[in-house]
Amino acid sequence: MDNKFEFLQQLTKGIPLPLPPFPSEDFIDPNVPHAPVRKVCLSSNERLLAVQNALRYFPKHLHEYLQPEFEKELETYGHIYMYRFTPKFPLRAYPIDAFPAKIPEARAVMLMIFNNLDPAVAQFPQELVTYGGNGQVFSNWAQFWVVMKYLSEMDDTQTLSMYSGHPLGLFPSRAGVGPRVVITNGIVIPNYSKQEDYDKFFAMNVTMYGQMTAGSYCYIGPQGIVHGTTITLLNAGRKYLHANTLKGKVFVSSGLGGMSGAQAKAACIAGCIGVIAEVSLDALKKRHEQGWVLEISQDLDHLIARIREAKKNGEVTSIGYHGNVVALWERLATELEETGEILADLGSDQTSLHNPYNGGYYPVQISFEESHKLMVQNPVKFKSLVQESLRRQVRAIKQLSEKGNLKFWDYGNAFLLEASRAGADIVRKDGDACSSTSLQFLYPSYVEDIMGYIY
Repeated sequence: MDNKFEFLQQLTKGIPLPLPPFPSEDFIDPNVPHAPVRKVCLSSNERLLAVQNALRYFPKHLHEYLQPEFEKELETYGHIYMYRFTPKFPLRAYPIDAFPAKIPEARAVMLMIFNNLDPAVAQFPQELVTYGGNGQVFSNWAQFWVVMKYLSEMDDTQTLSMYSGHPLGLFPSRAGVGPRVVITNGIVIPNYSKQEDYDKFFAMNVTMYGQMTAGSYCYIGPQGIVHGTTITLLNAGRKYLHANTLKGKVFVSSGLGGMSGAQAKAACIAGCIGVIAEVSLDALKKRHEQGWVLEISQDLDHLIARIREAKKNGEVTSIGYHGNVVALWERLATELEETGEILADLGSDQTSLHNPYNGGYYPVQISFEESHKLMVQNPVKFKSLVQESLRRQVRAIKQLSEKGNLKFWDYGNAFLLEASRAGADIVRKDGDACSSTSLQFLYPSYVEDIMGYIY
């Protein structure tokens, strides 16, 4: 191993012992964004079990010492992340040969995990969230260290079994044939559970939501869907606008935090004007610095003027609007009503509406910072604001669709479902809001646009 990567040898030792120093008040890294505080509705027995589940990774003689710390984390953040055990070295995709493992498959898994937790990639790196607001790589940092130790030790006759971030151990398997890692996440059955059940199980360190690629370690950032988003835009142009070029056309959407960052790049590849709203300034700046977004606008008046200019000149660009997409949709509807001007041709949404009440969607009525406080201090009121915001968003989109010929589609983020649950006027007259069939809604899913007829 190259000496400059000697620090990676720490991965072979498991959880750092003796214990790293207890974190000071400034231990939380101010240079990276952090997950919202998770609302927790645990009984006293459930809180005790949550702490016991966290302590199981440590020798019994440390339990009395660590218990107050974990209790405080649960109380403060709604989850036990074990911040004390955050690695002291940078997490990024180092050269594969730098990782201390016996077989290349194990080194590859190590590399993928490090890439998922790289602050340049992860949405909330210290909370082990890669994307989507709650797409966890692991549930806590103890799991990270134990997994790294297992990977450093395994050979090609073993399989590492993972359950919602928890390493169950190395098991015998066939050399060259058996899988090296088997992973399950989020084993919660929708028909027999609800969001509150999942929130409780996550707080108790029983299960976690791994999204598609966070908990399987294979997240590759916005480039993972930039091709699909580009195809969606091109085919939407052909199908709905009957156009073989999107020059001068405006695509409006929201979300730049995770894979949704692909929207801005896809708009440029497709040759149109992409206007993507994002409430998190950190996420917007990251995408701008990485080149996924070409411009930033923080004022609606400026943004509307810029859209007009870009349409007139037939520019190809992407504009990240720092603000709530509902305000943007409503302003576009107002412009149509007052001037008759159509400023949006295509529209979608990529907010994390699978997680609408804990950071996946932010209501337009209050600021980003106020939302983080309210979702914990008064979750009932926060939910009410989210649902009102969804109704307003649908109302503006519907006005633009009916009077301005906007073509809108759902991007598989549960927008249609959550809007219908909020009571928005989004269900077809001959449809049923409880139906899972997307054709029951006023707007199609993105799959229909990818697979739609090409004119």
